[in-house]
Amino acid sequence: MLKRKQSSRVEAQPMTDFGPDETLADSADIFWINKPWVHSLLRACAIISVISVCMNTPKTFEHYPPLQYVTFTLDTLLMFLYTAEMIAKMHIRGIIKGDNSYVKDRWCMFDGFMVFFIWVSLVLQVFEIAELVDQMSPWGMLRIPRALIMIRAFRIYFRFELPRSRITNILKRSGEQIWSVSIFLLFFLLLYGILGVQMFGTFNHHCVTNDTQKGNVSWNSLAIPDTHCSPDGEGYQCPHGFKCMDLEELGLSRQELGYSGFNELGTSIFTVYEAASQEGWVFLMYRAIDSFPRWRSYFYFITLIFFLAWLVKNVFIAVIIETFAEIRVQFQQMWGSRSSTTSTATTQQLMRSSVFHMFILSMVAVDVIVAASNYYKGDNYRRHYDEFYLAEVAFTVLFDLEALLKIWCLGFTGYISSSLHKFESLLVVGTTLHIYPDLYHSQFTYFQVLRVVRLIKISPALEDFVYKIFGPGKKLGSLVVFTASLLIVMSAISLQMFCFVEELDRFTTFPRAFMSMFQILTQEGWVDVMDQTLVAVGHMWAPVVAIYFILYHLFATLILLSLFVAVILDNLELDEDLKKLKQLKQSEANADTKEKLPLRLRIFEKFPNRPQMVKISKLPSDFTVPRIRESFMKQFIDRQQQDTSCLFRRLPSASSSSCDHSKRSAIEDNKYIDQKLRRSIFSIRARNLLEKETTINKILRACTRQRMLSGSFEGQPAKERSILSVQHHIRQERRSLRHGSTSQRISRGKSLETLTQDHSSTVRYRNAQREDSEIKMIQEKKEQAEMKRKVQEEELRENHPYFDKPLFIVGREHRFRNFCRMIVRARFNASKTDPITGAVKNTKYHQLYDLLGLVTYLDWVMIIVTICSCISMMFESPFTRIMQVPTLQIGEYVFVIFMSIELNLKIMADGLFFTPTAVIRDFGGVMDIFIYLVSLIFLCWLPPDIPPESGAQLMMMLRCLRPLRIFKLVPQMRKVVREVLKGFKEIFLVSILLLTLMLVFASFGVQLFAGKLAKCNDPHILKREDCYGIFRINVSVSKNLNLKLKPGEKKPGFWVPRVWANPRNFNFDNVGNAMLALFEVLSLKGWVEVRDVIIHRVGPIHGIYIHVFVFLGCMIGLTLFVGVVIANFNENKGTALLTVDQRRWEDLKSRLKIAQPLHLPPRPENGGFRAKMYDITQHPFFKRGIAVLVLAQSVLLSVKWDVDDQVTFPLATMSVVFTFIFVLEVTMKLIAMSPAGYWQSRRNRYDLLVTSLGVIWIVLHFALLNAYTYMMGTCVIVFRFFTICGKHVTLKMLLLTVVVSMYKSFFIIVGMFLLLLCYAFAGVVLFGTVKYGENINRHANFSTAGKAITVLFRIVTGEDWNKIMHDCMVQPPFCTPDKHRYWETDCGNYAGALIYFCSFYVIIAYIMLNLLVAIIVENFSLFYSTEEDQLLSYNDLRHFQIIWNMVDDKREGVIPTSRVKFLLRLLRGRLEVDLDKDKLLFKHMCYEMERLHSGGDVTFHDVLSMLSYRSVDIRKSLQLEELLAREQLEYTIEEEVAKQTIRMWLKKCLKRIRAKQQQECSIIHSLRESQQQELSRFLNPPSIETTVPSEDHNANNPDNPSQPEMSGLQQLLSPTLSDRGGYRQDSSDLGRPQRKLGQWRLPAGCEFSFLCVCVMLGRTSVKSIVCKMNPVSDEASSGSEVKKWWTRQLTVESDESGDDLIDI
Repeated sequence: MLKRKQSSRVEAQPMTDFGPDETLADSADIFWINKPWVHSLLRACAIISVISVCMNTPKTFEHYPPLQYVTFTLDTLLMFLYTAEMIAKMHIRGIIKGDNSYVKDRWCMFDGFMVFFIWVSLVLQVFEIAELVDQMSPWGMLRIPRALIMIRAFRIYFRFELPRSRITNILKRSGEQIWSVSIFLLFFLLLYGILGVQMFGTFNHHCVTNDTQKGNVSWNSLAIPDTHCSPDGEGYQCPHGFKCMDLEELGLSRQELGYSGFNELGTSIFTVYEAASQEGWVFLMYRAIDSFPRWRSYFYFITLIFFLAWLVKNVFIAVIIETFAEIRVQFQQMWGSRSSTTSTATTQQLMRSSVFHMFILSMVAVDVIVAASNYYKGDNYRRHYDEFYLAEVAFTVLFDLEALLKIWCLGFTGYISSSLHKFESLLVVGTTLHIYPDLYHSQFTYFQVLRVVRLIKISPALEDFVYKIFGPGKKLGSLVVFTASLLIVMSAISLQMFCFVEELDRFTTFPRAFMSMFQILTQEGWVDVMDQTLVAVGHMWAPVVAIYFILYHLFATLILLSLFVAVILDNLELDEDLKKLKQLKQSEANADTKEKLPLRLRIFEKFPNRPQMVKISKLPSDFTVPRIRESFMKQFIDRQQQDTSCLFRRLPSASSSSCDHSKRSAIEDNKYIDQKLRRSIFSIRARNLLEKETTINKILRACTRQRMLSGSFEGQPAKERSILSVQHHIRQERRSLRHGSTSQRISRGKSLETLTQDHSSTVRYRNAQREDSEIKMIQEKKEQAEMKRKVQEEELRENHPYFDKPLFIVGREHRFRNFCRMIVRARFNASKTDPITGAVKNTKYHQLYDLLGLVTYLDWVMIIVTICSCISMMFESPFTRIMQVPTLQIGEYVFVIFMSIELNLKIMADGLFFTPTAVIRDFGGVMDIFIYLVSLIFLCWLPPDIPPESGAQLMMMLRCLRPLRIFKLVPQMRKVVREVLKGFKEIFLVSILLLTLMLVFASFGVQLFAGKLAKCNDPHILKREDCYGIFRINVSVSKNLNLKLKPGEKKPGFWVPRVWANPRNFNFDNVGNAMLALFEVLSLKGWVEVRDVIIHRVGPIHGIYIHVFVFLGCMIGLTLFVGVVIANFNENKGTALLTVDQRRWEDLKSRLKIAQPLHLPPRPENGGFRAKMYDITQHPFFKRGIAVLVLAQSVLLSVKWDVDDQVTFPLATMSVVFTFIFVLEVTMKLIAMSPAGYWQSRRNRYDLLVTSLGVIWIVLHFALLNAYTYMMGTCVIVFRFFTICGKHVTLKMLLLTVVVSMYKSFFIIVGMFLLLLCYAFAGVVLFGTVKYGENINRHANFSTAGKAITVLFRIVTGEDWNKIMHDCMVQPPFCTPDKHRYWETDCGNYAGALIYFCSFYVIIAYIMLNLLVAIIVENFSLFYSTEEDQLLSYNDLRHFQIIWNMVDDKREGVIPTSRVKFLLRLLRGRLEVDLDKDKLLFKHMCYEMERLHSGGDVTFHDVLSMLSYRSVDIRKSLQLEELLAREQLEYTIEEEVAKQTIRMWLKKCLKRIRAKQQQECSIIHSLRESQQQELSRFLNPPSIETTVPSEDHNANNPDNPSQPEMSGLQQLLSPTLSDRGGYRQDSSDLGRPQRKLGQWRLPAGCEFSFLCVCVMLGRTSVKSIVCKMNPVSDEASSGSEVKKWWTRQLTVESDESGDDLIDI
């Protein structure tokens, strides 16, 4: 997506100022308003105003009373300043009048509102000081708008280097996209809200003691922990002594029960959004599992997480990336450009020495190692002046000397000019202060640990990567400042909104409000913040507060964090001019790698050549024949057989006798045929190929030039040319430049002005030649590499007899090996081709056929066997072990036997290692052998006792890798693995950066917090000496209920011993524990607990430490993973190196694959009842009305339809009414479209299905009226709710994005599941018997593979994964160990849990899930690209769909090739083909369609693909291989069309010649008779009196048969000059030359003699012919008339010739 925006280069654009107009007119009395220092002062006052608002809270004044008067003084000063500014602007601008008045300016109005609220705040504070208003009153909410004055401090930067209209359009479009995605999110929230209400309802049933009475529910009445239950026995059943009761019926209010649940639609949507944020969703699922059937809960929540959390919400990232890619151009100048990373070279030899730099970096590394070695040695150990302090002093002195040396070499100015030296100087000053004893182990420790950043320069790759990510610094810096400002403003707003709420301590002061809003930003525990606020504000204001927090969470987590991803992706983007260069280099690199054989095959080159020799037998003994290479003889025999078979295929079919004769003669004439073929191919075609191409292009250019010069386009209205015509002329011009147009030939006879254009054309020609040469060179290099590789293999096969021999035993062409090859490579032939035409047939079940042909039959068998084996392993557990269950052993035996057969067949067919297609030729083959050996050894062993942490347990864990076999068997799964592994370098670099960040903060944490986090578990004990004995600790019963203790009541608890210890899950006593804690914090899990412990046990000021780390880790670290995975995904797919046009072309191809023909029948022709129904059903208001009715029917599901509820029956009755309306809708559409036309649309079929189900439900509802009918009714309404997406274009496009993303990510999802399955099997072995702890309980444990899968799915979402890990690390004395059987112990495995959980979380959460984000980002660009980024817009595609719908009357998606011409003539707009201008293009397009399927039917996508290729510049849009193939195809089409055109023209010429010859014969015959008559008339002149009656007599005599024939012939051809009347009679036909069947219609006035000579001489000069043939003509006008007639005939002939060349 980002690639398409690279072309947006803005040069010399005027600045567009969206900030305030501060350049006011000068005034004599008010001159200070225009001063720059005044503007800076007012911006500083805006920040001061925000600070004043943040301090103005009751709790702040209670802790620091003087602040009340300080804020009052500040507000008074601010009030005077801003009021004076407002009055001055009103005076200068005017208040109302004028175009630039104060009221008409938006920024002035904003300033005026801020001044008004400052006045209100000041008056309110006066009343509070006077105690007229209580400080805890809600009147303090009037200060809320004051926080927005922060905008004044940054609005000066709202200036962009683009026109205002452009920026306005970008912002408008971005807002529309965000709004559309929000509506899409709301659609899914509404859908799952309805499903939650109908599937679950209330969660009010809890297990309570048997003596619990109504209105007397307390904490002691509940089970510990609080447990939900099912009254009807479908869920959890309460233990003995408890009963399942509805707490709402026992008297608890809604506020006490909590606000999460599925009671009604509003609460359900609120709960769904909480679950979609992946925070607390698993506890909702556990509550649903206890209250309802298990399958219902799993289905609902797992699909909710998948669709909402992983697909729909990630669309926001795609929107922000698209928007940022569009608007980032105008920030380039503000952010700065990337400069060189190399610093200026110094003149000193020491500074240039690499030894000096390596010495300094090694000293930095040693310093880092020493700092990381620091650890807590006890309270009594003296921390000052120890060995670590002395080492720090030594290193500080060394680095100080380094800085002084650099300053001496470079000079202070030269030293300080480098940003790197500035950073080093800062470290020098800070570390020098740090070694001062009083400042040691203080906040100055930051400078010591920041030295590790200098180690980045050790690796050039890491240094370049860091600079690429973070440079230029203004980009990320601006975003960080924006985020911090947003947090401050929202914290101030929340502070003033909730500071007066009692029993809510999260917003009493600004630091606590800031921590709460920052906690919501990181999503860790944000639900707790919101729930506590909702309980505190009460039931009335709870919806408003919930909407406020949800909107802030939505913006902060989906938009703000996505901005960081967009910035990182932009930094990883390559420059446009480097992409094609990298494409060429990558192609060259691929060619070089293909040239070399693998190392396992090149090992044969180390041995001497020993070709296998054979001896020819059956020869006379007189001759001594040497031994001949077997390969040579075999090649000779194979070639002879091959030539014979080729000849058989080329010979025509005949009888059996002729076939036998042809077989015998073919062998004899083999040499002659071979020579003939070689001579015909190489000596003729290869020699004349360039001449043919040049001649054809010359003919085409001449025809086009003649039509242009002849003025055939004159008289037509000028209109915009279509993109097809433009691209066609671009290609013709490019080919004309390429084939023989030199500068001399172009410039001949042209003006000076034209020579400049010709020079540019020559430059384009040279560039095209250079580009062609590069492409051809790479293509030839690839072909040569493949040829060399084949030659190397053939040489090894010939010279080494053991080459390509499986296990060095089985021969190369042995029958057994061929048999094994046949079994191994047998697969289903998915492509069904026509034996006559060779076209691929479109089968009905082609998708199923493609799936069956995905792998071979043997691989399909092994996939099924592997799946069955995995299912068998699902039943294994620590209590159901394979060693003791024979049924499970059967599955193991089957897997080992089948895999043995498979490997033996593949080894015999392809070899094991030293063969070209060996089994072990990559990592997949190694993994197959490893899995097989592990399974075989374990099956032969089957140890009865397996001690924990032993080799047998390790063998069982390695056995859990069995599901990974599917990665090897399925090609698409291997592709997923390759895509992940190819980006390992960048992922490794990101991991190093994050480890560096963790090391910096871990070292700092060790030096500050080592030993300080330990405390007594009794909160009342503060000293370690007093921490002994026992005390009573309260138990947390429930997180959802909000019960208050009654007077005299105590919470449930028990007595425990006092212990002085660190927190259970983390500590900073050494670097290892600190890095583990920070790794958990980096995943944004558990950081709130770390923050609270540090603040409570060390001090509030140290809370900054964890907030800074979380901000850097969350905003930069985690988004680095997202950006790098997306960039690697694009690079592996080949889209990272695509240019702008190539990316657009790829998007267009993907968009065209999704496009489908319209299934809408045409409107009835007559204007009857059907036509009116058609107009009604297709009217937009009708469609919107139906959508509103669907929403209205869905609202009926706002409450659960329960049989016992009285409101259910009225709601169902209303649903029946809606169903009848939908039946009427379907009926109207059936009438309008006819049943056949209605059935063509899939959407109509779905509507008909849902409506039919609704009718069936109505019948069953009124007949049975039970719970099942109500369930069916809800299902029908939910099914109809999906039809809204089809009625809204935006929802349809976004749903299509999600669906396509699911389709493309299918194998990624399968890969995630396989990894999850492997980890589940290993978890059962490692942690299957771990005792229950804080998070390991009856819901979440590893006792079976099924429960392990649910726990791992929970870990994928990050839900308390670190707490589960710590529960699995339990060690003695907190558990019971066993040294002989791992299933007898309840202890965990510390090292195993650390590796297990950390590796799983990194692989799944950081890599695999981000691949889904990459796919969504890619697919979003298909549907949401601007018109300027689209090669074919949606209007073009829609127009083509409409035209196709008109031509494809059967709605089958295919049309005959003959209809393509008709379809192309109907196209209008940018896809229009003008027959007056582009007849040649029209013929090319028609021939391409005919050639595609050998004249068969063409599909919708065939025509659309052809139009797309013709509408783009293939030189710019297509990649190398595709470009070569397309150019070859177009050249073939042009050549064949030219041949057809010339052939048709020659046929017409021959036809015309034959007609002329026939006419010539008849003319000669007539001429002879006429001459005889003239001669007889000359010899015997009749009298006038006798001539006329004789003619009349002959004319009227019916007995004279020759006279009518003669008269007709004379009238048909031409009368004589003496026959004046005949000429006058046909004079009206002059000027209208006509042709019919290749003949000319000749007008009167031409003599027979002249006509004969004209026929024989052709296009001879008319004047000379007239002079020669008619020297004694007595009629002067006859010559001129004949000349005009002949000129017209020549014009007609010329036009006919031109038309024949381009005739359709």
